[in-house]
Amino acid sequence: MVTWTSTAMAHHGWSEYDNSKTLNLSGKIQAIGYDNPHVILQLQTKEQLWEAVLAPPSRLQNRGLLPKQLQVGETVNVVGYPHRSEKNEMRAEQIIVGEKTIPLR
Repeated sequence: MVTWTSTAMAHHGWSEYDNSKTLNLSGKIQAIGYDNPHVILQLQTKEQLWEAVLAPPSRLQNRGLLPKQLQVGETVNVVGYPHRSEKNEMRAEQIIVGEKTIPLR
């Protein structure tokens, strides 16, 4: 697993995301930051590279998504909201890995 620490993640408040605009992104995982306070994926879609802010690691694990299930190169779908000012950042509300849909909030 490739991991990295995001410099953009200074832990934005959730009000920084526009929940009136739902994104449904499909792409390949380029990198994973599996750390607190939130798991972060770099997701390459056809259009651009996104930074998807997921739930904390403990919540992902409690909902059945283990670290080994998020692998670089794997295609996933992420549904959530765009950041109001960071054009390539989104807050994920759910992730679909294979046939499994995991709610994040």
